[in-house]
Amino acid sequence: MPLRHDIRRGATCMLAATALFTIMSSMVKLVADRIPFNEVMFFRVALAMPIVWIIVKRMGDTSGLLQTKRFKGHVFRAMTGTLAMGSSFYAVTLLPLPEHTALSYTQPLFVTLLSIPFLGERPGIHRWSAVLLGFCGILVIAFGQGAFSAGVDQWIAIGMFFAVVQGVFSALTTLLVRGLSATEKSTTIVMWQSILMTIFTGVTMPFVWTTPQGTEWLLLLGIGLTGGVAQVLLTEAYASAQVSSLGPYSYTSILWASFLGLLIWGVLPGVPMVIGSGMIIAAGLYILHREMRRTRKQ
Repeated sequence: MPLRHDIRRGATCMLAATALFTIMSSMVKLVADRIPFNEVMFFRVALAMPIVWIIVKRMGDTSGLLQTKRFKGHVFRAMTGTLAMGSSFYAVTLLPLPEHTALSYTQPLFVTLLSIPFLGERPGIHRWSAVLLGFCGILVIAFGQGAFSAGVDQWIAIGMFFAVVQGVFSALTTLLVRGLSATEKSTTIVMWQSILMTIFTGVTMPFVWTTPQGTEWLLLLGIGLTGGVAQVLLTEAYASAQVSSLGPYSYTSILWASFLGLLIWGVLPGVPMVIGSGMIIAAGLYILHREMRRTRKQ
């Protein structure tokens, strides 16, 4: 699918995708009181399969779609993707939605750090400063939640830990996709990811299965379909405009998370969350700026 450089279309798709992903997270939080998070993951990836196929069809030629000489690479990529989703889904059951959303922005920080051992990169002072700013933002949010106080709720601390771990596994996934993209078609990567993540989450079902009741079925259906449609919109966004121009729009999910947190749970984000998320967002945008600047020079 050729890049159209249509910023209006790209921004619209990105705004819609971030809204849907945040709505999906709120549904995960609502259903997680009784349904295990890995069962929720299974519904998320399995119900999105038809929509993933739509993405693949739109991305180009499907002949020889599953042919690959790097199956192990696809397995590792699907494993890190599954661990990232699992960490995120578990964290959202324990944290307020705005805090969870803000901590999900840590992926660019860990991509910068992990690119040193995995890609042999040597970040300069600018990117190191951005990483430091981002981690200071994490600490601000943590202090705001009382993560370092004597009477801290242990589940809040665990939730924050897994929210940050999600950033690590998401960064690993990003680096693995970069490596696979050197020899594999993007459609092959997308399809193997969907198939393998469905298998990985499916094998746990006999051990954790809890039969959904009433509205839980609707929420699980909504999680799968909303996540799938959001994937389509995200693909359309990146096919319509450059990543650097879409970066700011991806951070609007914090606004949606704050709105839904107030609407559903009656929780307003505190000052530490606002300051900390601002620091993480600023760090992510600056890292993106430096990355795009370096790419243009090559």
